[in-house]
Amino acid sequence: MENAGKYDEMKPFKVAHGIERRMIKTDNLMMANVEFSDGPTSEPDPFHSHPHEQVSFVAEGEIFLFAGDEEKVHLKAGDHFAIPSGVPHTIQRLTEFVRIIDCFTPIREDFL
Repeated sequence: MENAGKYDEMKPFKVAHGIERRMIKTDNLMMANVEFSDGPTSEPDPFHSHPHEQVSFVAEGEIFLFAGDEEKVHLKAGDHFAIPSGVPHTIQRLTEFVRIIDCFTPIREDFL
């Protein structure tokens, strides 16, 4: 079925050393399951921004979230965050393994 993605059958895309992504999408919405196995990290990743709106769910592990001019926020499994379009943001991994479920609208063509 094209509208279902079985985790064990999805080929992960290697983003960088210790970072893999699996995705599913519609015409206007994308969900990415991002797994980080390179933690904990001593520094945050470089800031980035994009025109897409983003909401995310921390499924496993703990992170610091840095977004715009706000103070960093400590998040753990079960927590959520939202990033408006164009806001610079990044994370720092506090545990060995982190899994974040990211949703984007519109879809991230650069991820395809």
